[in-house]
Amino acid sequence: MNRNPNSSHVLKTTLLFTMLALSLCHAGAAESIIQHRLLFFEYGKGPNRLIELDANGKVVWEHQPPSIAVIFQVLPNGNVLYAYGGKPTGVREITRKGVEVWNYVSKCPQVLGCERLNNGNTIVAEQGPCQAVEVNPKGEIVRTTPLTTSHESYHLQVRSVHKLANGNILAAHEGEGAVREVDVTGKVVWEYTGVENAGDAQRLPNGNTLISCGTQKRVIEVTPDKQIAWQFTTADAPELNLTWASSIQRLKNGNTVIGNFLRGQEGKGAHVFEVTRDKKVVWKWDAHSSIKSLTTVRVLD
Repeated sequence: MNRNPNSSHVLKTTLLFTMLALSLCHAGAAESIIQHRLLFFEYGKGPNRLIELDANGKVVWEHQPPSIAVIFQVLPNGNVLYAYGGKPTGVREITRKGVEVWNYVSKCPQVLGCERLNNGNTIVAEQGPCQAVEVNPKGEIVRTTPLTTSHESYHLQVRSVHKLANGNILAAHEGEGAVREVDVTGKVVWEYTGVENAGDAQRLPNGNTLISCGTQKRVIEVTPDKQIAWQFTTADAPELNLTWASSIQRLKNGNTVIGNFLRGQEGKGAHVFEVTRDKKVVWKWDAHSSIKSLTTVRVLD
């Protein structure tokens, strides 16, 4: 039987490259393990507090708001803007050391939503009457836009507000279960109704609107003509115990981070998770020994 003198060398070389490839694949898999830095408001049976976690889940910062607070925004300078709903009520900006650098006190009964605009002004979601008030850095009101809702009790009239590129305002009306876009005069130019406890609605770059549907236990993305382009429901991952879809964040990679307010279901399921377009859950955080339940949560990395 004739043997090729180079066959042994070729076999060894092939095995070496195969082992190297497997090693690289394994290293790549290890590097792909998802970790997130988080900032969220704990609310419910636990204390109402703002908590930051590092990628390993360790608490690195905590802040106690003066009264009920559920919505916040991380600003480009690292400060945090949040609305507070006590007496008085308004919007505060604080540093990561907890130092107040800006505060607007509203004359309405309660404020729970806000947003800092690119021009430095702040949108304040006032309840009773329901309206979006734009305030400049000096605390002066520069524009008031009435918001339409059928919910009479001020506490649930409006949650999140976002000013769109066209100058309109997109508002989530939790009590009514509706999302509306209004122009500067308050005229409704688009709406999506029939959802429950809508806490947040965000206009995506593709023109669709991402909506957290609260106690309907789902998140939906709807087109301008009100067709559902994508949705994630409790049936897609029952083990998460999606109880109240309270928070939404579309990441640059196209995945969606969903905050799960475990009201009445404390200790069960995930507080927050990341899901792909094809509804694969690729990450979750469920440290029930750390908190009871959360409302707004943001991935910081």
